[in-house]
Amino acid sequence: MTIRKGVDWGTTAPTPATLALVRSDSELREFLSDARLMGVAPGPFGLLGGDLMRTVGGSGDESRLTTAQDVTHLTIDAVRVIADDMRIGWFAAHCVIRHGWWRNTLIGAFNAQFLGSWDVCPRGHPNDGKIDIITVSAAMSIRQRVMARQRLPLGIHVPHPQIIIRQSPTTVIMLDKPMKLWLDGQTWGSAQRIEFVVEPDSFVVCV
Repeated sequence: MTIRKGVDWGTTAPTPATLALVRSDSELREFLSDARLMGVAPGPFGLLGGDLMRTVGGSGDESRLTTAQDVTHLTIDAVRVIADDMRIGWFAAHCVIRHGWWRNTLIGAFNAQFLGSWDVCPRGHPNDGKIDIITVSAAMSIRQRVMARQRLPLGIHVPHPQIIIRQSPTTVIMLDKPMKLWLDGQTWGSAQRIEFVVEPDSFVVCV
């Protein structure tokens, strides 16, 4: 069940015997995608690195997941991506849509709060049944982009009139022309029509 106000998120329980250790968001995405394509339940996963691990407060300490009797279990949403009504993929942390950082529109769909050292979606949560869509206007100047980039590590790039963040369980983005996509840091071709669908409570992670 997705998080609810006033209800604790996660439980403390013994380490699962079938725990798969993953060290990056891209590695987690590969496990998740393979499970979806095979029609089996993904996980549970022990997070040792990546933006999702940082979002949920993981330490990356492998010994905690291999020797501790009890660990924290957290239920996480996955996000399905449908590109041009043809290709289907999944991500655990984020999807970035761009041609470059300094010009044109930038779009990100976030299930995690972070992108590397950047605190992109300070109010995001990976189990609220929604994704955070962040859009940087093509009209934003290079000077303004440099200033926003400097503020990203502290999450103080918003509010900004040319940066819009909205939350939704599903959304469709129509672009003027195809743009490149990165799912959890991996290139995933280009698309002009991109649909995002949150799949609530898709898998369990341990930290």
